[in-house]
Amino acid sequence: MRASVADASWDVVIIGAGVAGLAAGADLASRGHSVLILEARDRVGGRVWTRHEPELSVPVELGAEFIHGEIPETFELLQGVGKAALSTSGQRYVLREGKLQQRAEGLFAEIQQGLERFVREKRADVAFDSFLAEAERYGLSKDACKLARTAVEGFDAADPARASTLSIAEEWSAGGMLDAPQFRPSGGYSSVLAALSGALDRKHVRLQLHTLVQSVQWSHSSVEIDAEFLGKPFRAKARRAIVTLPVGVLQAPPDATGAVRFTPDLKDKQTALAGLASGPVLKIVLRFRSAFWEELEGGKYHDAGFFQALDLTFPTFWTARPVHAPVLAAWMGGPRAARLGQRPVAEVVRTASDNVQSLFGGHPLELEAAYWHDWQSDPFSRGAYSYVTVGGQNARGELAAPLNDTLFFAGEATDSEGGTVTGALHSGTRAAREVHRSLRSGQR
Repeated sequence: MRASVADASWDVVIIGAGVAGLAAGADLASRGHSVLILEARDRVGGRVWTRHEPELSVPVELGAEFIHGEIPETFELLQGVGKAALSTSGQRYVLREGKLQQRAEGLFAEIQQGLERFVREKRADVAFDSFLAEAERYGLSKDACKLARTAVEGFDAADPARASTLSIAEEWSAGGMLDAPQFRPSGGYSSVLAALSGALDRKHVRLQLHTLVQSVQWSHSSVEIDAEFLGKPFRAKARRAIVTLPVGVLQAPPDATGAVRFTPDLKDKQTALAGLASGPVLKIVLRFRSAFWEELEGGKYHDAGFFQALDLTFPTFWTARPVHAPVLAAWMGGPRAARLGQRPVAEVVRTASDNVQSLFGGHPLELEAAYWHDWQSDPFSRGAYSYVTVGGQNARGELAAPLNDTLFFAGEATDSEGGTVTGALHSGTRAAREVHRSLRSGQR
């Protein structure tokens, strides 16, 4: 079967139409470069996936949901499509001795101080498990240790036996993401995708879905892509390429579904990839007949944003604040999420529902629906998002570095500051500017 050949005059081919790929494409097109964006899925967004259910007043986020901190770029994108960033501020409760109590904020400060002591000692990097094993040395109480472990597994989707303590210390430093205010995009993250997709100048950009890239042959200023488009061979050429594949896909064996073969291979990226891991997450969005928790104990939890129960299988739950809706998201990450994710879907949903019932003292539930996506088994993601392993402090920067002024890299794993969606957005813009400078210098 003869391959269909895309326009050979593309300046740049972008592999992946997630946030990083769309941001890079929009930036390059605005500078007059011709861009081909290839996406294996039947949709844009990558690990951002918003469902709009007609019976719900809020979107269902199967992937990313929050904006961590006041991110100007994200806020501006939302404003461009007439949307706002909604503050999720609300009361936080923790289950202690069978009762929900307002969370004591002092534990996070205790954890941060302990990590600061570790850094000040200028010790060699160790796994977070090892740091916790010496908790008394760093002034951490048992409650602080339990919360720290839950945060590493949940917030960072990391395995404490592998996660870098130095990396966690930097991320959780005072004023870091754990302390940052949280927002939701009005209308869900699909609003951000609409803004990014709308910024693509279609005179310069071709966005092609259903395209499974299989191999990339590259040399200086030359990239050849072999792929399948709707099951048929497809080939494209470009002067530069931006690779936005998730870490889990880059680490996959060459014969795995969704894997991409590079010729020459990416041997210069192996150290960086060894310093990163793709973290597993289980997020179950539960829809009930009513927001029953808002009526309990005389409306005590009417304005609740988060509930934590560190001894339950799902240790973290959140509401749809600031919107009042009959929805709770159950969340867990790390090794436990990897194990439970291998169980049948019905068992996973029952576990989440049973945990909600335990959280509220056995209150009867009227569960109507549950929504989720298994990012671990998804061949185009192979995990939720990345974390740094022991000794990998420079891994994100090393992964982001261009190869031979031809292959450029973007995606949340290549960003050292923003993390998740913000990191993807920053990295896409950064890679686009690197490519722009490269193309301009090549014309001189």
